[in-house]
Amino acid sequence: MPSTTLRRALVRSLRRAPWSPEVRRDVRFTAAGIPQALPIWLAVTDSKLLFPLLAVLLLLTRPLTALHRGRLRALYGVEIPRPRPLSGRRMLLLGMTWRQTLHHLLVGPLLAAAALAVLYAWGAGLVLATLYGWIWLMPPGTALRSDLAGQDVWLTLIGVVLLLGAHWPMASIARLEAWAAKWLLGPDRAEALERRVEEIAESRAGLVDAVDAERRRIERDLHDGAQQRLTSLAMNLGLARRTLKDVPPEVMQVIVDAHEEAQAAIDELRDLVRGLHPAVLEDRGLDAALSGIAARAPLPVRLDVDLSEPIAPTVEAVAYFTVSEALTNVAKHARAGRVDLSVRAAGGRLRLVISDDGVGGADAARGTGLTGLRKRAASVDGTLSVLSPLGGPTTITVELPCAL
Repeated sequence: MPSTTLRRALVRSLRRAPWSPEVRRDVRFTAAGIPQALPIWLAVTDSKLLFPLLAVLLLLTRPLTALHRGRLRALYGVEIPRPRPLSGRRMLLLGMTWRQTLHHLLVGPLLAAAALAVLYAWGAGLVLATLYGWIWLMPPGTALRSDLAGQDVWLTLIGVVLLLGAHWPMASIARLEAWAAKWLLGPDRAEALERRVEEIAESRAGLVDAVDAERRRIERDLHDGAQQRLTSLAMNLGLARRTLKDVPPEVMQVIVDAHEEAQAAIDELRDLVRGLHPAVLEDRGLDAALSGIAARAPLPVRLDVDLSEPIAPTVEAVAYFTVSEALTNVAKHARAGRVDLSVRAAGGRLRLVISDDGVGGADAARGTGLTGLRKRAASVDGTLSVLSPLGGPTTITVELPCAL
């Protein structure tokens, strides 16, 4: 067991040896950051340059951040999210700009200085490790050769130690710089949450569109496939019912029953297709589709539609099914004599107002009908409110965005 542990430690050491790809990556990455810190070092040596440099850093925050992001991505394989574009005033007010300035003014130069020190130690180690190779090339009696005489063994050992061990601090500097860049150059928690919310909203909008497209596809397949086959079957059965006069009564009864079942299946399938996605909504628009709903309603519906703005197809579908379900709920529960339906599109919002003269008392917390309407509206960032005192009337107001 001790030999196995020692062998594993030796393998790990060889993997992080100065000639390994990881060490070469760390050296390239840290060395590339040294030239970017030169202006800061010059400003430190001359106090007159400090304030002008700070002003320049505030103006060049975006390019410098993009430069560091590119270096991290290309040389170290670390991707930092791109900061959101902001105006100059907002850049000064937000902490993100000050965090980036802190990185460019303090953290980056300090880490670059540490990397330069490690590179210097590496160079010194190379000189000392090759001491035996170049000290004897110097002319006899020179001061340097005399000073190093008798110390060449120890100096060579020190050089070998520096060559073999300097990659450890270099790796630590590279990891520290990557961590500092993520914290200082990337978006803060508030911006990350805001970006996540936007991604979720876009994902939900895409999901709603995909569901609507799939509903349209199913409606189209049923309408062009199963419905047409059932219609052809019903026509053939009807033709057989009218033309076959000399068949036994039992056979004719079977044909009659099959014809009536086919007709009932066609009616059910037609209702199903209309419930998936009405063809009139796609062919003639929301106004005509709502007129069809009002005409089929079991109670009088007074319809007032004014659609002066274009509406997204997904929103049209949500509005159509919301009105359809609301009228169904009124017919089942409200005991109303009439319904007023107002549809208006203005200011980028589609407003639906459904009022009835029923008994009132509708509560979304006690039934699934209004809860389903609210969820349907919320699927496209819409809202639904219900005003239904006991004794009536009941008013349902739905507001939907015209565009997703």
